[in-house]
Amino acid sequence: MSVVYYTDSCCDLPTAYAKERELNIMPLVYKIGDDEITTIDDPTMPIEKFYERMRAGEMSSTGQVNTYTFIEAFRPHLERGDDVFYIAFSSGLSGTYQGAVLAKTQLQKEFPSRSIYLIDSLLASMGQGLFVHHALDMRDQGMRPQEILRWLEDNKLKFSSWFTVSDLQFLRRGGRVTAASAFLGTMLSIKPVLHVDDEGHLIAMEKVKGRARSLKGLVDHMEKTAIDPANQTIFISHGDNEADAQLVADMIRERFGTQNFMLNHIGPVIGAHSGPDTIALFFYGENRD
Repeated sequence: MSVVYYTDSCCDLPTAYAKERELNIMPLVYKIGDDEITTIDDPTMPIEKFYERMRAGEMSSTGQVNTYTFIEAFRPHLERGDDVFYIAFSSGLSGTYQGAVLAKTQLQKEFPSRSIYLIDSLLASMGQGLFVHHALDMRDQGMRPQEILRWLEDNKLKFSSWFTVSDLQFLRRGGRVTAASAFLGTMLSIKPVLHVDDEGHLIAMEKVKGRARSLKGLVDHMEKTAIDPANQTIFISHGDNEADAQLVADMIRERFGTQNFMLNHIGPVIGAHSGPDTIALFFYGENRD
């Protein structure tokens, strides 16, 4: 018997990382224009092309993983006598976690001797990825799944996520800011700094003038709450703007002496709502604020 680890594609972890760490990824589906695409390495839609189309003005929408998809993914493992451990995209942003809960209810009736471990990360993008990263480290250190689940539940509100966006119009379309605020903010070059709160919602926390200040603001928030930042692995995701992600990494390296980073694109599911050039910073801290 073994335990098979799953998360979903909103974690924005690189495919090579998932393969190396024996992590299974449940793909979410999104639409852009007339195209419906799965999120995991679809050869017809490289992530750069997705953002190119968004910059050209195309709209994108997203869907959750449904119960049937979870059942079809988990059942073969249970039939082989394995258990399943799934770390989900925030329930504050998607119904995906609830789909997994319903799948567990049905599958536990079919396989009463097997265990299905579920946890709502209340995180998104590489914040969810960082949460998964910690879980896999504990697995590789020999911790039992019950112990890992308990640690994750006890500590998930210490995983901090800070974002800034380049174009307020994408947040307007998602209902995060009003049309008037988006128009005025664009005219005045106002950039919001947002975070994921304790309920897993994306919340605007403050507004600053100019891109440089918004990027620095991410690092300022990290300084307030990060625990031993020099010895953490810091995750940074970006909306097809690696140069600004590297700039944030450089600021962190200079300010805290941090050496370990993982950078990757924000995937289409989150990127559909945050837009191109978004920069997101993730770390372990005293709390999410």
